Amino acid sequence: MSLKSGYLVAYNAVSAALWAAVLARVVTLATQVGVRNVFDGADELVRLVQTGALLEVVHSAVGLVRAPLLTTAMQVASRLLLVWGISYNYPQSTRSSPAFAGMLIAWSVTEVIRYSYFVFALRGRVPGPLAWLRYNTFFILYPLGISCECWLVFRAIEPAQKQNPLIAYALWAILAVYVPGSYVLFTHMMAQRRRIMRGKKRAD
Repeated sequence: MSLKSGYLVAYNAVSAALWAAVLARVVTLATQVGVRNVFDGADELVRLVQTGALLEVVHSAVGLVRAPLLTTAMQVASRLLLVWGISYNYPQSTRSSPAFAGMLIAWSVTEVIRYSYFVFALRGRVPGPLAWLRYNTFFILYPLGISCECWLVFRAIEPAQKQNPLIAYALWAILAVYVPGSYVLFTHMMAQRRRIMRGKKRAD
């Protein structure tokens, strides 16, 4: 295995483990104290893990992976907006909302599957069930994540308005961009799915 492949295997394995830790934390908190109380126990962890995903943009920019730079940057930026711009700056609007737990579940399940898939793909063989999960679960997880994200941005507008009206206007603008931005990312995932499914049919 080359140095590049070894690094990417390690990066994806660590990322899968970190998102599994986020998922375990959210599920544990949700079952013990309820979904409205997940924020206090999971916010710092998910902020740390998601900030580490900036490396994905670097990987794409330097050609370490084939992922399109624009879509990678859009996805990472939208999540950093949530963990830093919204939950960090306006915890009062995020703390009691079940949308925070819903968002983390959508993110963490997606990422555990995605990073695990990459680990196996880099080693040359992906288990069939994992490939199916990689290219089918987004039909449910993506709308769940996007709807929760939009709701949290919307809830932050009121406290942002009190802090600075310009920030509130910016959040309204972000919500307006979310619709076409989400469409771009969703169609990108659909294109990936079609390409992989065609490849599987030819292989069969």
